[in-house]
Amino acid sequence: MTHHLIGKQTVWQKLALRIFSMALLPTLTTYPAFGAERLKFNYGVLERSIPISSLENYAKTGNIDDDFAGYSQYVDKKQLTQLRKVLLTRIPLNEVEISQFLYTPIGERLLQRLGKVIQTESRLSGFYAIRSALILSAADKNDFTLLNILQKFPASSISINLNQTLEIAETLQDLVNQTQNAVALINEESQQNVITVSKVESIPLLDLAKTGSFRFLKQTITLNDLTRNRRFLADIYLPVAQAPRKIIVISHGLGSDRTSFAYLAEHLASYGFVVAVPEHPGSDSKQLQALLKGTTNQVTNPRELIDRPLDIKYLLDELTRLSKSNPTFQGRLNLDQVGVIGQSFGGYTALALAGAKINFEQLKADCPALEDTLNVSLLLQCLGVNLPNSQYNLSDERIKAVIVINPVDRSIFGQASLSQIKIPVMIVSGSSDTVAPALLEQIQPFTWLTTSNKYLTLINGGTHFSTIAESPNSSIPIPTQAVGSGSALARRYVKALSVPFFETYIAGQPSYLPYLGTEYVNKISQQPLPLSLITSLTSEELKQYK
Repeated sequence: MTHHLIGKQTVWQKLALRIFSMALLPTLTTYPAFGAERLKFNYGVLERSIPISSLENYAKTGNIDDDFAGYSQYVDKKQLTQLRKVLLTRIPLNEVEISQFLYTPIGERLLQRLGKVIQTESRLSGFYAIRSALILSAADKNDFTLLNILQKFPASSISINLNQTLEIAETLQDLVNQTQNAVALINEESQQNVITVSKVESIPLLDLAKTGSFRFLKQTITLNDLTRNRRFLADIYLPVAQAPRKIIVISHGLGSDRTSFAYLAEHLASYGFVVAVPEHPGSDSKQLQALLKGTTNQVTNPRELIDRPLDIKYLLDELTRLSKSNPTFQGRLNLDQVGVIGQSFGGYTALALAGAKINFEQLKADCPALEDTLNVSLLLQCLGVNLPNSQYNLSDERIKAVIVINPVDRSIFGQASLSQIKIPVMIVSGSSDTVAPALLEQIQPFTWLTTSNKYLTLINGGTHFSTIAESPNSSIPIPTQAVGSGSALARRYVKALSVPFFETYIAGQPSYLPYLGTEYVNKISQQPLPLSLITSLTSEELKQYK
């Protein structure tokens, strides 16, 4: 007997169509956690279902049987092709690795949220069943796929709560609409500025994404902060120059390492900056590897929110000492003005050094609703609630300007703390960032900055991973779909804009200021990731633009 979830006569059926086409496929893609002989879709007292065997048949043969036909006619070919690929794509983890993550606080938070939508046949939370299915499937070393997870679910059927799914879909749609409006406003303002500037003056501009004229050496140093019992490495890129050179520090994101932005370190060194790239030991790729091996049960420790900025303060102290005593560094470092670049968790690190304090009141307000948020970065930020409520001294007066790429900052700092930053700030945002959503984590926080020199650079179509180079030490390769297209172009943008920003605000070369304008941004902007830049935006303008 053929069962059709989607019809045309009832309101429920129309809602189910919307859920299936808009929400189910992305959920399957992002959170591979369904199972059983049938998938049941529940909306109030109404229920429809589809056999898992229909999905299996479609995945393995491409044939659509009668049971699946009722669904497939309402989903476009691209989504169907994507579903087939997702069902059969092998997940490169084993049962130890997946279980270690799922038993961490962050993993359990994700399971709790999934359990509200993906339920057992009795319509109870699927928390434990989802975890069991993932671990059992991962034990099949050569067949850890979504299809296999479906077949390992410890029940005869799995219920999808369409009430909950609809709420999530509507919240997601609201966020998407608001983000699209904000992105349109930024693009419009940026283009208008190009037209205005072009009428007033137009000067020939160089391509600062090209390698500079300085040769440089790379030196790796070991730092040992005895007061924190913390030992870590840092790569130092030293330009060959007669006079001492200004310093830029690069802070990597969660699960990355000091190689992730080696391309940017080399580029800035070619323009005469000394570049120091530390590896944060409690939130780097080694921490992720330890989690997957079962030697730790944490993605990262809340203490990393404190230790990361302190790593950079200690690094600068050590460079000061080396500049006085070590022949390799003697006479080559100028520590009067330092710039910092940070991506994601590194963006938080840079902003903390710039003067933003951990906002425990904001965390207290935002984190109780963690299970219902679409902002994945809050899973990291809300670790801060486990810290002692104290006035941590994380800022550093040597830091004179920062660039933050896909930063996580909304709740850990909030408006009260971000407004205290007085130095130049450039925020680089990707409009397609699903980890640290552009509107919530970059665009709105930009409006909270009160510093007189602030820039918001928007990479249209950029993701959370667009600017990160693949690390040779990576334990889990970032999926191509997560990186998105045009990553080489995104990295080129970062190189082209970081040079004039630090030449202007760290090296004190005002001749580079035109390269921080919309005319230059327009010249280097390319498809598939068009670039926009603005220097002012208010919360009121965001609200009014719809």
